[in-house]
Amino acid sequence: MTAFIARRAVAAVVILALVSFITFAIFFLVPRLAGASADDLASRYVGKTAGAEQVHERAVQLGFTDPVYVQYGDFVKGIFAGRDYDLGGPAPEHCPAPCLGFSFIDQNPVLPDLLDRLPVTLSLAAGAALIWLISGVGVGVLSALRRGTVFDRAAMAVALAGVSLPVFFTGLLALSVFSYTLNIFPPGSSYTPLLENPIQWAYDLILPWVTLAFLYAAGYARLTRAGMLETMNEDYIRTARAKGLPERTVVLKHALRSTLTPVLTIFGLDLGLLVGGAILTESTFSLPGLGSYTVQAISHNDLPKVLGVTLLAATFVVIANLVVDILYAVIDPRVRL
Repeated sequence: MTAFIARRAVAAVVILALVSFITFAIFFLVPRLAGASADDLASRYVGKTAGAEQVHERAVQLGFTDPVYVQYGDFVKGIFAGRDYDLGGPAPEHCPAPCLGFSFIDQNPVLPDLLDRLPVTLSLAAGAALIWLISGVGVGVLSALRRGTVFDRAAMAVALAGVSLPVFFTGLLALSVFSYTLNIFPPGSSYTPLLENPIQWAYDLILPWVTLAFLYAAGYARLTRAGMLETMNEDYIRTARAKGLPERTVVLKHALRSTLTPVLTIFGLDLGLLVGGAILTESTFSLPGLGSYTVQAISHNDLPKVLGVTLLAATFVVIANLVVDILYAVIDPRVRL
């Protein structure tokens, strides 16, 4: 088991290194290949009245005049050892490791901004994931066991609606009905830190949780139902029943355990991507998380912020996949081989 985890950990490090290089190349190398000069890149981050000399000074300050491999080396150095940045002040600004650089727009360090917004996104992703995993898998199992009944048809109809309706539609509809009409839940942009008031924290996030979970739970219900229908016809299930095992044991210990393998796969990917930023949900409910931070960074063409969000999202996806690989070995010992 230790060797299995070690192999997956090494693969995760290699993937993160490749993601960092490819992401950096997209932002800094591709424009050069398209014919853009260092001054062309720097012109986005100066005033409209700036002259050619000011634009060139800004290009030198941002490091655009250096070769791309030097820029990437400085970026990697900042992650592991920190680095100094020329922000136009009397002395260079030191950014301690791990350093993801400074914003080209407001010149704030990127990593502290990400860490300030991360608890919001983590709260949203964790709560919604718990709801959609329990409800989606539970509904899928019940639908498979009651195939063809009214419950099965109704559950799959709701699941189809959940998969089809976008988050910004269900979110705005939920806000309109439950927040602004019935006044049951707080309005958009409401968020209380967990440590400040746990009850208010959960109350503020109930509507975003349910809205986001409705989208994902639908897919999990359909996937679980299909897997359970296939598994319940396997020979080992008939053998377990022939032994006289209780139906609950047959379903939960034998059938469901086999069905969870594909569910774990998409759960790891979904959760990792959500932690990287639930853009639509956070924008709909005006939550100050990584999703809204990403939208602002893209709209202002702030490359360090976009690069930081991309690497953070990739890190969570890789970690989620690593955890899923380990859970594979726990659920199915054959994977260890």
